[in-house]
Amino acid sequence: MKLQKLFQMQKDLDRFIQDNRGVSEDVFRKKGLALLVELAELANETRCFKFWSAKGMSERSVILEEYVDSIHFLLSLGIEKEFEDLQEWPGPVDESDLTELFLGTFGAVQKFIAEPILANYRNVWSWYGAIALAMEFSYEEVLEAYVQKNQTNYERQNNGY
Repeated sequence: MKLQKLFQMQKDLDRFIQDNRGVSEDVFRKKGLALLVELAELANETRCFKFWSAKGMSERSVILEEYVDSIHFLLSLGIEKEFEDLQEWPGPVDESDLTELFLGTFGAVQKFIAEPILANYRNVWSWYGAIALAMEFSYEEVLEAYVQKNQTNYERQNNGY
């Protein structure tokens, strides 16, 4: 999947939010924590780790929305470190168990926050791609959901979110 459109949309949204809120501080680590929180919310909706519960995962649309919430912050972190020239979504890691995917993704995100280099950033994308594959989300679905949520984020900002 080509990422340039997403990077540009996220760059515009980030600029809009930061100008609107008068943000001038370095927010890289805050965005990193936000990504981890969104990843946890995504894991919670899949319920993949809740061996004690018979309740199934949330509706596909809810999980997809949580997934693209994460993608917003993943893009934003790349923009912060000037990695937005990443053209294509790197291939997914070779793992299909959702619990292992979430644990691996958490680790990859933490490694990138601690050492924000391109190789670590690409690795996070690979883990996220594997989650999409395990959830059977097509890149087209992810793009469409991202575009919709991006618009929602503008609306929220305009309404005092």
